[in-house]
Amino acid sequence: MNDNPGILKMIRAPFLSSIIAPIVIGTLWSAGVKESFDVLNFIVVLLIGIGLHVATNVYNDIYDTLQGTDKVNVHRNESSGGSGVLLDNPELMGKMYFLARTGLVVALLGTIALTFLIKKDLRVLLWVLFLVSAFFSKYYTAPPVKLAYRGWGEVSVWLAFGPMAILIAAVSQNMGIQPHLLWLLPITGLSTSSILLVGQMIDLDADRAGGKHGVASRMGSRFTSVLYVLVQVGIAVNILALFAGYPGSTWPLLLALLPYILLFPKAAGIIWKHHDNPDKLKAGAKLTVLIHLVFSVLLIVGFGIYNFLN
Repeated sequence: MNDNPGILKMIRAPFLSSIIAPIVIGTLWSAGVKESFDVLNFIVVLLIGIGLHVATNVYNDIYDTLQGTDKVNVHRNESSGGSGVLLDNPELMGKMYFLARTGLVVALLGTIALTFLIKKDLRVLLWVLFLVSAFFSKYYTAPPVKLAYRGWGEVSVWLAFGPMAILIAAVSQNMGIQPHLLWLLPITGLSTSSILLVGQMIDLDADRAGGKHGVASRMGSRFTSVLYVLVQVGIAVNILALFAGYPGSTWPLLLALLPYILLFPKAAGIIWKHHDNPDKLKAGAKLTVLIHLVFSVLLIVGFGIYNFLN
């Protein structure tokens, strides 16, 4: 038994950036289009997103521990392999369940509140997004569905942290689906997926032993390294599409390309060369997380400047 970890470690707080970024970006897009900003709605939707992500992180740790994947993982690191909280402190299982359920309750209460703050014709979409997100939160790893164990983990991660997160942010600002919004939907989910892919390469042996059949487990590390590069290139292409396709002065959106110019070549080189070496891949994983964080911040800043100029 070790000293009990803090709440922030139990909920894997640093990874909450993956949900905060798309919600902020979706909100900025909406505010720019309608030229107004509903502060209360933003706070509520942010609580919904954080609640759902906390539930996802904690349930993932719970069920990966119960199903053996985390127990056989000898390559745990800051970027993958779970928090290790339950392996070091199995007596915290009850508290972990409480945290996961609390996250879902917070998200549910936020969705109920937001229902009364948005237009009636957007309420069904809001509840569909919440219910699907809540389903993903638990059943990403929980039986009997176990999305990540059956090859659907990558799809659910992309949807949850890309299209669904950006769309619920837009809905919270009373914006429905529009053509220019569709261009924005893929980008943040791709960024989060890049972290997942390199994590799968590191965890490949443990995932196979635990029956967690993601892309790397099914297709191998070389295939996954190629997919990783394609996903990162796809993000850069998406940024260029926003620059070329959005109206007005769009140059600020190009700020988000900087990590792909300055950091991605090194990360890609590590992951391409050492795709089957978990210890050396950890450096690539750290760079991938850094790319994700810098990209997220710069896209937020870019949209802020874009809205100001236009």
